[in-house]
Amino acid sequence: MESHHIQLGLTSAQARQQLDKYGFNRIAEKKRNSLQKFAHWAASPISLMLLAAAILSLTLDKIFDVWLILTLYALNFFIQLWHEHKADQAVEKLESNLSAQIRTCRDGRWQQIDSSQLVPGDVISLFAGSVVPADVHILDSRNVSINESAVTGESLPKEKNNGDYAFTGTFVATGQAVAEVVATGMRTRFGKTIKLVDNSSKKSLLEQDILNISKFLSTISIAIVAIFSILFLALHQSIRDVVTVDLSLLIAGIPVALPTVMSIIIGIGILELAKKQAVVRRLSSLEDLANVNLLLSDKTGTLTQNEIQVAKVIPYGKLSQKDLVALASSTTGDDDRNPIDNAVKNQAKNLGLPAMPQLKYIPADSQRKRATAVTLLNNNRILVSAGAVQVIESLCELSEQAKKRLDDDITEAAVSGYRLHAIAIKKDEDEEKGMVFAGLLLLSDTIRPEAKEVIDFLRQQGVNVKMVTGDNHLIAQRVASELGLEGKILTSEEIARFKLDSPAQLKNIAGFAEVLPEDKLRLAQEAENFYTVAMTGDGINDLPAIKAAGVGVAVKNAVDALRTTADIVLLSDGITVIKDAIVESRKIFARLYHYSVFRLSESFRIIITIAVLGFIYHTYPLTPIHLLLLAFLNDVPIVSLAYDRVRVPRQPAKINIKQRFVLSTLYGMAGIANSLLMFFLLKDLLHIDWVMIQTVFFLKLVVSGHLLIYVAHTDERWWRMLPSKQVIGATLFTQLLATAFALFGWFTQKISWEMVLLVWVWSFIWMQVSELAKIVRGIGKTYQNS
Repeated sequence: MESHHIQLGLTSAQARQQLDKYGFNRIAEKKRNSLQKFAHWAASPISLMLLAAAILSLTLDKIFDVWLILTLYALNFFIQLWHEHKADQAVEKLESNLSAQIRTCRDGRWQQIDSSQLVPGDVISLFAGSVVPADVHILDSRNVSINESAVTGESLPKEKNNGDYAFTGTFVATGQAVAEVVATGMRTRFGKTIKLVDNSSKKSLLEQDILNISKFLSTISIAIVAIFSILFLALHQSIRDVVTVDLSLLIAGIPVALPTVMSIIIGIGILELAKKQAVVRRLSSLEDLANVNLLLSDKTGTLTQNEIQVAKVIPYGKLSQKDLVALASSTTGDDDRNPIDNAVKNQAKNLGLPAMPQLKYIPADSQRKRATAVTLLNNNRILVSAGAVQVIESLCELSEQAKKRLDDDITEAAVSGYRLHAIAIKKDEDEEKGMVFAGLLLLSDTIRPEAKEVIDFLRQQGVNVKMVTGDNHLIAQRVASELGLEGKILTSEEIARFKLDSPAQLKNIAGFAEVLPEDKLRLAQEAENFYTVAMTGDGINDLPAIKAAGVGVAVKNAVDALRTTADIVLLSDGITVIKDAIVESRKIFARLYHYSVFRLSESFRIIITIAVLGFIYHTYPLTPIHLLLLAFLNDVPIVSLAYDRVRVPRQPAKINIKQRFVLSTLYGMAGIANSLLMFFLLKDLLHIDWVMIQTVFFLKLVVSGHLLIYVAHTDERWWRMLPSKQVIGATLFTQLLATAFALFGWFTQKISWEMVLLVWVWSFIWMQVSELAKIVRGIGKTYQNS
């Protein structure tokens, strides 16, 4: 078909000219420049509060405070800008991994190019499973039908004839076509539509959860600040002083960095997934992936290596196993795409056999169904035929005893799920009749060596693995047995009668064989009623099931249509990649959970402590500068939590909101008790000067707050599961920086070495109280089904 259009298409020079004129074939996303990013950030709550604090400080002639606030303002912006830049680089890298290749006729020959290089005038070849990469005019249709659901919403494929058009984002359901590109990139019908669409997307459950935390803490902070304002204004404090402290308290108490930290943790997690050869196409699928408890996995390529091997050699007569393999190898050709020939060659190589001479050779074809060669064995010319057992048997004269043995071997091989490759020989090379049956090679798809261990691991993590294959049930049963998948393999007839009405029905089922596309779709739909399902696929027929599953996984070498539809795209073969994706997604959720526990408890501690002391002493225990520094120093180690070392939860990662609130409250109460006791000790027992108390109190909030990260980041005892070196380094840096501020009197009143030592010892002791609160609560299951 392609050869008929070889005279069409562009030359390389013409293609370059068109590329210069029309640009790359990409749907350009609206990207913000640095000025737009700054404007967006400047409108954020944290930015507006910092600016307001700076303006108020300026009106009070506190120039030093103004410079400090503006420095914090600039640092916050550049930190966020840097993280956005890294995130943009990561997205570009992930997109390059998923770029589609297309067959294009250039310079009078067909070649593979990146679809982004297409230009108007290019002639391309489309086939079943291809995504239409640009708007095209069909030149030659061979029973082609296009699924246009992405454009029109119509789910049924539409037949296309010569002269019809197909549009970007649709995909070929059946047939083949040669077409000419008429529009690319933003000039396509899809590109023009994108310009009219708001790019904002619906928030995922995870994003909504984080926003709810922020709103909850913001409401409490604002309420307390309002009460404070009324109280201190009633005590005749100046409005400017009250508003300045109120703004500082809001900056320190409201977790404005929460959404940013969430984005950083997720972004870094997605990069880690990509490093492990799993690309996330839909962000919200991370939640589903972390919650997966049923994996419906393809057999070929995922559980097996998709590589035929000789599992057993059965010689007949006086031939040895090596002789039989050597004779079989003489009938193999040079085409390395023939899996049976490759298996025979590999077996001969493994046995250390020399290459057999091929004096004559007739390759197998659809009519003969066997390959024939003349070779030398022990210096004797031998005619050898190899192929399907029924074909080879028909060439031979078998005794009743030999025929019975052959029937028994065929039956046993079938029951065990092996494929058969038969060999016959003859000394007379004139014709293939009256040959001697030489033996059988039993063939099987190689089980991936790591597959059984991975399945056991997933089972321990609460993920049931079921095999789904189009192979016959005997082959499926053998593979399931080797993989340790316990239970029955359902055949096509049994699948047709099967209806999943409860999770218990899958308990004694190892997998499904002889599966049709409609069976796969129904399995995914019914299983989704009881499980969070991950379903793998590679062909166009898998598309409905992939879309129906909670997490659709396109395996390596899947057709383009499946890759663009799937939630996760695998870049390498094997179930290990799926396991890594599930594990990494659960790690992301563990980090987010532990961070949210820490941030909730810290906000409780800061807001409630200052509120209590304010009502008792009618003044603030911290200056506005202390509060601003505290807010900034709190955000520095928080970014490092994206790299934190966490234990993989053994169950699907549904965050238990009640559990989190209780634990955060316990940590917060321990922190409040810690802070109030130290304050009363300093003021009422030691009678320390008020400005020194403020410095000591500031240092204690930084040191003890960052020690809480060690406690909150794990369900285990903190000393058994230390944070990552990045977190340890970041927390130690901020603690030492705050210590330097206090010790040398930077931005605050100077205090003595003895007082600094007291703060560190006090904070470490109260760190153990927080640990005790975790033990008393009996935190052993952070994640549980809600």
